[in-house]
Amino acid sequence: MSASSYPMTHIGAKPFNHSQSGDAEAEYDRLRDLARQEAGKRSSCFDKAHQAYERGDGAAAHQLSEEGKQHAAKMDQYNKQASDYIFRENNSQGRVPDDTIDLHGQFVEEAEQILEQRIRYAQQNGQTHLHVIVGKGNHSVNHIQKIKPRVEQVCQELGLQYSTEDNAGRVYINLQGGPATMPPAHSYQQGGQQGYQGPQSGQHQQQGGYPGQQQGGNYQGGNQQNNGQNDELEKLAMKMLPRILKKLDGCCTVM
Repeated sequence: MSASSYPMTHIGAKPFNHSQSGDAEAEYDRLRDLARQEAGKRSSCFDKAHQAYERGDGAAAHQLSEEGKQHAAKMDQYNKQASDYIFRENNSQGRVPDDTIDLHGQFVEEAEQILEQRIRYAQQNGQTHLHVIVGKGNHSVNHIQKIKPRVEQVCQELGLQYSTEDNAGRVYINLQGGPATMPPAHSYQQGGQQGYQGPQSGQHQQQGGYPGQQQGGNYQGGNQQNNGQNDELEKLAMKMLPRILKKLDGCCTVM
């Protein structure tokens, strides 16, 4: 699969939910594009590995599989950097209220992880509710919201009630387990997001580090563990590869 056909590209013209400089958007696009290029190289290596395995060249299949894993690790790193970057841009101080989180520009899986960490942090700090900006789907294929269904799924899994706000691009979550009835604006209790720094949390951009989030280096750790799998598992992976790649093609959609 070529990099140009890989679906990991942000939908619509703008990943930002506010007026943004061209340099900031260019940096976000640069990181996503690097990830997309690595995804294309990964897929190419895995395709060639499968072909080598089918013709009985186990050594070549193994080498190509290892190269594919390296490209997959780089893809994860670039996507992590892009996710952290866009989060900080959209959620910096003064851009959103303390009881609000903006998930614009995130892949669905990224948004899920960020939201889960944000909810835990908010609950630990006594915040009663959370407004989640999910986007209206105006820039999505067929104008279908991608992030909102996953936000609702997270709430259901955590036993939290939620409701769509008058602005269809926002979801209100009651963090105390009660009905999702929006309180008056003045009733917000301090101590929710105050001090919450999101993916950066005072660390280098490539590391991430909002409360409880996995660090970017963990992606490579997972691939290093894969490198130690025995030959039988690798042979099984070669057989299952076409099916796995087909599933991967639909997993990385952004709002």
